[in-house]
Amino acid sequence: MPELPEVETTRRGIMPHVKGRRIMAVVVRQRQLRYPVPLRLKHELKNQIVYDVVRRGKYLLLCCDAGSVIIHLGMSGSLRIVARDTVAGKHDHIDICLDNDLCLRLRDPRRFGLLLWTRRNVMQHRLLRDLGPEPLTLDFDSEYLYQRSRGRRQAIKQFIMDSHNVVGVGNIYASESLFMAGIHPLRAAGRVALPRYVVLVDAIKRVLQQAIAQGGTTLRDFYYGDEQPGYFGQSLQVYGREAQDCRVCGSGIRQRRIGQRASYYCPVCQR
Repeated sequence: MPELPEVETTRRGIMPHVKGRRIMAVVVRQRQLRYPVPLRLKHELKNQIVYDVVRRGKYLLLCCDAGSVIIHLGMSGSLRIVARDTVAGKHDHIDICLDNDLCLRLRDPRRFGLLLWTRRNVMQHRLLRDLGPEPLTLDFDSEYLYQRSRGRRQAIKQFIMDSHNVVGVGNIYASESLFMAGIHPLRAAGRVALPRYVVLVDAIKRVLQQAIAQGGTTLRDFYYGDEQPGYFGQSLQVYGREAQDCRVCGSGIRQRRIGQRASYYCPVCQR
């Protein structure tokens, strides 16, 4: 599943081709995504100018004068910038055609993504209004996370992956952040002291910033649509490294399921 760094990489990749452009047409080949694509989408979007491309958590927002397009990539979705006459593939469900002869194309083999339209304040949309703070902003700090965690018996890994507490800390980056902070992923969130939250918040910010700088764990060429392996995957310390030696202490990396997700950790470095 694309996580925050991948979505941010997507935003930066498409923005130069989309921002300031007029939408000339919308082609919907498949309406049945996570939620049905609005029937009037092509009429609502025609002639709208995209004045900004914003990320909120794992959602991408195309901001127009009359409203906003809300996009989520689901489990397998991707956005590509392609020439308008590029033949669509089996899983290319929606094209937003622009006045520069390019299209923003949504591809989603598993159809767990979404593309919606709202004329209201997009940040008050039911999908966005209850989201926690962005992890790379000043609103997300150790005092906030510490106070939020008081009395929680939930495992710290599940706690930081809950988008009501903080957005965008998905499975890969939660494992990496907890390793960097030296915190065992099963430790109860309410039993993590404030000094350790100081370290954890710093780790989350650093891990996400590094991943964004390196294109996320799945890097895509947005103009030509060729999928390339991500660079950050080469830097992972624990995720996907079960039974391999810890790069810090040499112990074997372990894996177990926490909240139905594969979790990786070092039993020596993380307490």
